[in-house]
Amino acid sequence: MKISVPKERREHEKRVAATPDTIKKLISLGFSITVEKDAGIQSQISDNQYIDAGATIATDAKSVYENAEIILKVQRPLMSGEGDIDELSLIKDGAILIAILDPVKNPDHVKAYADKNISAFAMEFMPRITRAQSMDVLSSQSNLAGFISVIDAAHEYGRAIPMMMTAAGTVAPAKIMIMGVGVAGLQAIATAKRLGAVVSATDVRSAAKEQVESLGGKFVMVETDEEGETAAGYAKEMSDDFKKRQAELIAETIKKQDIAITTALIPGRPAPILITDEMVASMKPGSVIVDLAVEAGGNCTLSRPGEIVVTNNGVIIIGHLNVPSRVATDASALYSKNLLNFITPQVDSETNQLNIDWEDEVITGTLLTKDKEIIHERLKGGN
Repeated sequence: MKISVPKERREHEKRVAATPDTIKKLISLGFSITVEKDAGIQSQISDNQYIDAGATIATDAKSVYENAEIILKVQRPLMSGEGDIDELSLIKDGAILIAILDPVKNPDHVKAYADKNISAFAMEFMPRITRAQSMDVLSSQSNLAGFISVIDAAHEYGRAIPMMMTAAGTVAPAKIMIMGVGVAGLQAIATAKRLGAVVSATDVRSAAKEQVESLGGKFVMVETDEEGETAAGYAKEMSDDFKKRQAELIAETIKKQDIAITTALIPGRPAPILITDEMVASMKPGSVIVDLAVEAGGNCTLSRPGEIVVTNNGVIIIGHLNVPSRVATDASALYSKNLLNFITPQVDSETNQLNIDWEDEVITGTLLTKDKEIIHERLKGGN
């Protein structure tokens, strides 16, 4: 069984889909591994480290893709017109592709996988069930995004974060608000508290209150009987009345904050607007907003993908792209472990052969295409 790990070619991507540690474990399962030259260089992994782990180094894209039965990637392969290399054309018919494929936004790619008879697995569709937690790429990567968002905010913020009592006077602690208390939000709260900030947080899910308070934050939310959580554990769209009252509460709260970090996402839909132009205008000069949802349209009306915007009143709005890739070494280590945990149960321990259980909830939840057909329920008919 041949696994290939190509170099990532999409802009802003520094991660890699396998590390020496996961390669050793994959080899012990019976796989042979080929890694493209310099695939791990931006994650601080050298080709020699891969060789020492037992992998073979391929000199170019064609060499890494040819004869590969399983392809491990971070992002979807390039198609014709997207870059210097048409990676998809190099994948042989019948291969297995495992990556973050962003299928809802890229239905043409999904159709291409089906046309090439590729069994394509979208790791971001991993079901939120207990036994799949170690395979959940959204959680592992969001955790790091939450951490680095606070570090990015502190870097742009022109003052200290913790309270400091000195002979020359006292420095007041920064007030940091986290908007959206999922995995990224919880890590942002924990990081901000470790830096000594006064932390508050808000979320549409009332169940988040206990989590926020357990980390030492103050929970900010209007009283409501509405349920803000889906059965799968994701935030869902709330009523217009709730959104109006919550926006009024946030508007009063945010003008007192030094830093706001927004993390709110609704799967398959544009990110909800949490911070309006008027709210930005009410904030103090030098305040910082980090919009972690900028790639999904943004939680702040003034954020710009890939840019740091300074408004007329001096508010700094950070819209970095691919935030987990900003800590690529750790992000790659966690992501590659997610893939290892996904593959391992599908290997027969007696024969060391891949034996995919096509009825497994983990498989049906992530499998987009098989036998030249689009089979995932969310994608059938192109929707």
